[in-house]
Amino acid sequence: MSQSTECICAGHVCLDIIPTFPAREEVSVEEVLSPGSLVIVGKAQLAPGGPVSNVGIALYRLGVRTEFMGKVGDDLFGEGLLALFKPYKADRAMTVVPGEVTSYTVVVAPPGVDRIFFHNPGANDTYGYDDVNFSRVAESTVFHLGYPPLMRRLYEQDGRELAAIFKAAKEAGAATSLDMAFPDPGSPAGRVKWRTVLAATLPWVDIFVPSCEELMFMLDPERFWERRREAGSGDPVLVYRSEDLRFLAHESLSLGAGIVVLKAGARGLYLATGSPDRLKSLGRLKTGPQFARRELWQPAYKVREVASATGSGDNAIAAFLTGLLRGLPPEMCLHAAAAVGADNLRVLDATSGVRPWEEVIESLPQREILDPQIGEAFSYREELGLYQGDHDGKGLAA
Repeated sequence: MSQSTECICAGHVCLDIIPTFPAREEVSVEEVLSPGSLVIVGKAQLAPGGPVSNVGIALYRLGVRTEFMGKVGDDLFGEGLLALFKPYKADRAMTVVPGEVTSYTVVVAPPGVDRIFFHNPGANDTYGYDDVNFSRVAESTVFHLGYPPLMRRLYEQDGRELAAIFKAAKEAGAATSLDMAFPDPGSPAGRVKWRTVLAATLPWVDIFVPSCEELMFMLDPERFWERRREAGSGDPVLVYRSEDLRFLAHESLSLGAGIVVLKAGARGLYLATGSPDRLKSLGRLKTGPQFARRELWQPAYKVREVASATGSGDNAIAAFLTGLLRGLPPEMCLHAAAAVGADNLRVLDATSGVRPWEEVIESLPQREILDPQIGEAFSYREELGLYQGDHDGKGLAA
């Protein structure tokens, strides 16, 4: 790896198997998963999945010099993943472990139904500190790791290895970025004391980019289930209040994170940042004073026809990191994140909707926003193209 590497993408990686559904009217979950039924589907798409590939390939397509750092087995799925990675020169840094099973996900996304995932974590469960090449991290600007709730070794023992990885990455001089995933509440990951894990890890995390739902489950399970009950059969994110996201951001900043971006689906992206002193400690990444103590809400952009939300959040992260690496102000980083996330809603797989960075930026003036319905604490700023919170410039952290 050359010294010009801008970002390393580490953590969870898998093979996504995505059956296509014939064009038809919307169907119900019961029709798709009815016991004993036969559902006719079309050709399956095979695509790399997980943040190593989703964020990594999106970064590559956006023009960022990227290295991948994942772990697969020596089986057919592993061979398939490496073959899919070759166009991005990403197969070179992958670890292949004899006898391990490569992780895979069957993504069921029929028209009008939210995605259903059947996931085998495979080699991701044994991924740990020893699988990270810190000499390579020391030559990069950003180190991004994603989905520790789907990686057993990283959440065991109160996340000791996860914290150790981020501490070592910070000490290697990289700015650190962490994305989460929603743990199955009935699995061992769902019973982890996630506040304890985050308390040990976030002091070493510069950029924290979880979804509001997964973070609420980790920091306030009672409120998480309350919002689920309130939403009924609808999208729970649509019933989240601005005070919910403020609570999540405040807790994350107080635990040590520098920049918090909460993904909120059709509501958009919420950003809150720490003090100028905290943002001086981003290693080789330089942001400037315009990032300190900010509170901004980026609405989602309209998409006429949605094919699938697979990878949309990962794409948004890739665009946000690209904006940071290019030295852009926070509002432009958020615009780009929302745009790239929206573009990928038009395709079935996780990365083929990503366009070159220049095209993304040029497209921004033509995009229409959705009403995020966020209340009186935020006001729309025409010159910024997003909503400004009444804590903007003051900060949320205690």
